Amino acid sequence: MASNWGTIDDTIHITMWVTGAVFVAVNLFLAYVIIRYRYRKQRRSHYDPENKKLEIWLTGLTTIGIAALLAPGLLVWGAFVSVPEDAHEVEVVGQQWHWSYRFPGEDGRFGAVQTRRIGPDNPFGMVDDAAGQDDVLIQSPRLVLPVDRPVKMVLRSKDVLHNFQVANFRAKMDMVPGQVTYFWLTPTELGEFEVSCAELCGIAHFAMRGRVDVVDPETFDDWLADQPTHAELAALEPGDPEAGEAHFASCAACHGSEGQGNPDLNAPRLVGLEPWYLERQLELFRAGARGTHEEDTFGQQMRPFAAQLPDRQAIVDLVAYVQALPDEPVEATLSGDAERGARLYRTCGSCHGADGQGIQATNAPRLAGMHDWYLARQLRHFREGIRGRHAEDLYGHQMVDMAQVLVDDQAVDDVIAHINTLAGGGEE
Repeated sequence: MASNWGTIDDTIHITMWVTGAVFVAVNLFLAYVIIRYRYRKQRRSHYDPENKKLEIWLTGLTTIGIAALLAPGLLVWGAFVSVPEDAHEVEVVGQQWHWSYRFPGEDGRFGAVQTRRIGPDNPFGMVDDAAGQDDVLIQSPRLVLPVDRPVKMVLRSKDVLHNFQVANFRAKMDMVPGQVTYFWLTPTELGEFEVSCAELCGIAHFAMRGRVDVVDPETFDDWLADQPTHAELAALEPGDPEAGEAHFASCAACHGSEGQGNPDLNAPRLVGLEPWYLERQLELFRAGARGTHEEDTFGQQMRPFAAQLPDRQAIVDLVAYVQALPDEPVEATLSGDAERGARLYRTCGSCHGADGQGIQATNAPRLAGMHDWYLARQLRHFREGIRGRHAEDLYGHQMVDMAQVLVDDQAVDDVIAHINTLAGGGEE
């Protein structure tokens, strides 16, 4: 489904035929030797420490076989990294366990980046230079590419070894911290294709997935025009708690006047959650990416309230008001085996932190100090696919996979019992 996928398959087929022929030949030779030189009482072995004729034949045949394996691969590799002059560029940034993307702006050049500048407010490590102001930053793991247009994929990693792979394109390449790698392709068919990491990168490696949508050029241009630039993100107004108070009036009816939550109305507490997480969930509710499953009754109730928020600035203001509310402790309502839950939580802790404090870099919210009944319900929803299966909820997809570790309701209660013991300190 891309320009160079045929050559990759041809190379694999050549490898199969060469290694297959050697496999058959070796086994036929072994069968011949076993029969021809089977044990006989009067037979004695012949000592022949050196046979130059045999060595020349073996060396020659091995050389031919290795050349037959390497030559096609080298030719394909040469084409794989020989980028056409008319190719446009996109940078792929990998981290545990997330994909993000960057397009050059109208000037056609990427701005400079520095690893030491990477942080919550600067996830790409952007440097304030002229070339980077119009760079388009995509923090979602969904990438859009135009059909029938060559593209150079520039790859870098923030932390450990990753490998950007789109199996349908027969395209993949390692991402090495401190280095920039690349390859190119031309998508030739419209559709949605899964991105996966093909290099073991940690406990949530299997959940490091994304999506490439191949669309017509007009749709791509419209999508790219809607994405924010580095300059636009840097110029965003901070949230205004006073403006957010007006939006919170409808939230307070269920979540409480101080965002403390209300179990009787199945409304979880909002205070204590990170602003980036609250903003994302409100956007998912508003866009219909959450709360649409027929079994997610309470999520369906949230959708019309989120729809009342007219734009992103309203969401930012609302979240700013919630952040100003007092964070009071909550009482535990569930019981379970906290010791067994601690063992189960090792998987959760790789993203949410050892103390359940939440880590923005892994897109994992705070768990410690949240309502345990709500956490239990969400874990069951993730495990059963009621939440997280929407095509636009890409981080939800990761949680659907991770929640399979909890094989039954008792496991859910046990891990929640352990979370109830966590302090939930500051972000690591």
